[in-house]
Amino acid sequence: MTDGNEADGTDDDRPGDSDDRRADGSDGKPGLADRRGVEQVYQPAEDSKLLADAVVERVEAGDRALDVGTGSGYVAARMEDAGADAVGADLNPHACRQAAENGVPAVRADLTAAFRDGAFDVVTFNPPYLPTEPEQEWDDWMERALSGGEDGRAAIDPFLDDVARVLAPDGAAYLLVSSLTDPDAVRDLAAENGLESEEIASESHPFETLLVMRFAPTP
Repeated sequence: MTDGNEADGTDDDRPGDSDDRRADGSDGKPGLADRRGVEQVYQPAEDSKLLADAVVERVEAGDRALDVGTGSGYVAARMEDAGADAVGADLNPHACRQAAENGVPAVRADLTAAFRDGAFDVVTFNPPYLPTEPEQEWDDWMERALSGGEDGRAAIDPFLDDVARVLAPDGAAYLLVSSLTDPDAVRDLAAENGLESEEIASESHPFETLLVMRFAPTP
C-alpha cells in the first residue's frame, strides 16, 4: 500500500468538525474513497504483486487456498493460475462482488473466522497496515482497506491468532508485512500462536520496506 498513501492522514488532509453535522445526520465529510477519486475496493499495487509473486512459486496444483482481504481478487486469481483451488474472503461487500466478477469465488467474512478447521493448504493476506491515529480514521471501505490502527497491526494480530486453526497439517500462511508495523512484533505473536516464521521476499520503497512472511505450524 505504497501508492501515494504516505501523505494521507495529516490534520490538514482531513478537514471537518465532528460537530458540523448535516441534516441527514452525516458529519459533512466526504468519504476517503470519494476524496481519492477511486472506487471502494483496493486495487492491486506493489504490495499485492510482491505477495502474489512469492506465493505462486510455492503453490502446488490442487492446493486449497484462501485469500483473506481479497479486494479485487488479484492474489487469489494468481493462485488459481498456478493451479490452486482458491477462494477469497473480505468484509467489504463491494470487494466480494468485484472479486466474483473477476472469476474468484468470494465469501463475505471477517478474516478466517467463517472457515472450518484444517480447511486450507495455503492462506494469504495483504492486510491494511498503515499506522493511523484514531482521530484520523475515516469510516469508509477504502479506509478499512488501508488503515491498520495505531500500530498498523489491527488486522494482523487477530489473523495470526486464528490462522493456524484453518491450516491443513502441512499448510502455510503468507502475510504481507510493512516495516511500519514492527515485523519483530509480528514474528513474536506468530511464535506465541505456535507458528514458525520465515521471510521469503522483500522490496524497498522510499518510506518503508515490504516483506512477505511465511508461517507454518511448529512441528
